[in-house]
Amino acid sequence: MMWKDREEAGELLGQHLRGIGGLEGAVVLGIPRGGVVVAADVADALGGELGVIVARKLRAPHQPELAIGAVTSDGSVWVEPRALRVLGVDPEYLEAEQMYQSEEARRREALFGGHRPSLAGRSVIVVDDGIATGATAMAALRAARAAGATTVVLAAPVASPERADMLRGEADLVVCLIEDPNLYAVGQYYEDFRAIEDDEVMSLLESHGRTPSTERRTSTRGMARRPSGA
Repeated sequence: MMWKDREEAGELLGQHLRGIGGLEGAVVLGIPRGGVVVAADVADALGGELGVIVARKLRAPHQPELAIGAVTSDGSVWVEPRALRVLGVDPEYLEAEQMYQSEEARRREALFGGHRPSLAGRSVIVVDDGIATGATAMAALRAARAAGATTVVLAAPVASPERADMLRGEADLVVCLIEDPNLYAVGQYYEDFRAIEDDEVMSLLESHGRTPSTERRTSTRGMARRPSGA
């Protein structure tokens, strides 16, 4: 199965979540950047508030492209135990990396206008455009729980079964349209998996709640489906 773009995947994911029941009006938090595009359609389907939750990957020492975990702006963290063991990560390095990335997450959330509805006593759905390592999703789930959410759901169009099961240990519910043991890259499930820019994320966050959902889709789709390089 392949989706045309993140918007199509978000519409289908939103319809699926609406069919489950009990999630209407939930706070929907997208993980930037692509996750916010998916989350916007999920929020429309459920009549929920759209917000953002930034989770930053923790970089392995001397291998910055390798993630050993993730942290959010409030310091909620998840670290891959196997990575720490295999790489022999120094505790002082890990603490410094957590502090740096947590501050960067705060800076990014401020850039997006601090769009985070109150989560206390509410159902929260954390959304990404796909789950590869699951590190940022784990940290985001922990942050939502720490903020007082009563129910925490993870939703994504696609994930590997291994990572979906890992996330089930943290979330009250994990919803994926596809769980593929052969997943090697989230982009393989999208015809259009172009990079999402910050201004598009901000536009979605600012417009949500100010205009009806049908009008919002019309006004943002032209930009959201713009071909790469346009």
